[in-house]
Amino acid sequence: MLGGLLVLGALLSGLARRSMLSLAALFVLAGFILGRGATDVLQFRASSGLVTDLANVALIVILFRDGLEVEGELLQSHWHLPARKLVIAMPITAVVVALLTHWLVGLSWTESFLLGALLSPTDPVLSSGVVTDPRVPRIVRHSLNLESGLNDGLALPAVLAFAAALEPGNGHFVWWHFVLQDVGLGFAFGLACGWIGSVLMPRGGNDPLGRPIPAHQKALYGLGLAFATYGVTVLPPHGNGFIAVFVAAIVLGIRRPDLRRHFAERAEELVEIVKLAIFVVFGSLLSIDGLFADGWAAIAVVAGTFLLARPLAIWIALAGTRLGGASKAFMAWFGPKGVATMTFSLLVLSHQIQAGQRIFNIAALAVFASILVHGASDAAGTKWIARRQAGG
Repeated sequence: MLGGLLVLGALLSGLARRSMLSLAALFVLAGFILGRGATDVLQFRASSGLVTDLANVALIVILFRDGLEVEGELLQSHWHLPARKLVIAMPITAVVVALLTHWLVGLSWTESFLLGALLSPTDPVLSSGVVTDPRVPRIVRHSLNLESGLNDGLALPAVLAFAAALEPGNGHFVWWHFVLQDVGLGFAFGLACGWIGSVLMPRGGNDPLGRPIPAHQKALYGLGLAFATYGVTVLPPHGNGFIAVFVAAIVLGIRRPDLRRHFAERAEELVEIVKLAIFVVFGSLLSIDGLFADGWAAIAVVAGTFLLARPLAIWIALAGTRLGGASKAFMAWFGPKGVATMTFSLLVLSHQIQAGQRIFNIAALAVFASILVHGASDAAGTKWIARRQAGG
């Protein structure tokens, strides 16, 4: 089925570029039609190991690709914008979503903050043109890209902490110790693995016997480093593998621009296949009854996430900066929910939380709505910011 969809997607890619829906959105809709939401041809369980592992693989590959694209000089000179969004905007988003969830849906405070943590990370996958189109100001593109890469990993400790606190029989959970260990070890392993990876590959491009290493092998080397970094980090004492992968990619990209170039040239197709596969599986897990199980309250939470929580958080976080109003509005809108939210929601189901299915349904509704609205507004938003920059 995936093979047939890839063939069809390639044939319709030109049409997708001219339409209001991205190729990722079309694959989710295809999964929805083929899954339990319609024909039930594809049958997956959200809590199965296959679905969870596939989502983790997709997140690792995408985080590594995003980390490699962070340029060293821009990271040094424009770090303050993504840092403000990570330190200020991300917690505000989680808090506002939690407040809306508690008041509208009626979940407990801990359950509501779990959903807030699930919906706080952003994902450039659903609006890839925003972070790749040169018409978008360079600082805005890289700020969104860096934010989306780091907030995936930073949200995970909070998600796991709230999930562990809600797990039956777990009354002695020390959340701050868990977060410090998870984030700290992830960052440390990422620095170490990125540096080791940059040293192991000879700069001359030849193997120890003096023979040239093919470009596609250098791309596979980067991919191997990504999975090795994740695997080493999650071993006891259990660091955050996603943070480690992203940090390692940044270090590797800064120290070895040649490896970054080879990965970008040779591995993009693999990233695309993994990304589209996870969206097909995700779409197959959705159903109308599940998405709207909490009725208008769930719809209000999702709308509040896009129209209130994210814009409010961005305007507060970026207050006092030299960034113009158009750039702030652009970044406030393009905070789509995607692979990270989906992956973390699947992890919640494995913790046997009493309200786990309701939390998953609301998070899935947010992702599905984000695929539609952010995918549809990608091209229009890019043209809008380009006109504002040209006129201003």
